[in-house]
Amino acid sequence: MPTRYVLYQRDYCHLCDQALAVMAQARAPDFDSQWVDDDEGLEQRYGTRVPVLRDREDGREMDWPFDAAAVTAFVGKR
Repeated sequence: MPTRYVLYQRDYCHLCDQALAVMAQARAPDFDSQWVDDDEGLEQRYGTRVPVLRDREDGREMDWPFDAAAVTAFVGKR
């Protein structure tokens, strides 16, 4: 079963690596990583925006750049 949150990212993306570090710093709840590189639909939607954190339940999205405080606020709005 998928988790509530998903982080859209690319392979070899230094910003995505930074986002993962921020997520760890924020002690974010479990999330799925979704790579957009091999999915045409995701590539069109997220290709220039990654990394993007998405709440699957309510559809909210947070584009990079974000910090630990922003992640905490984002996941706190449940």
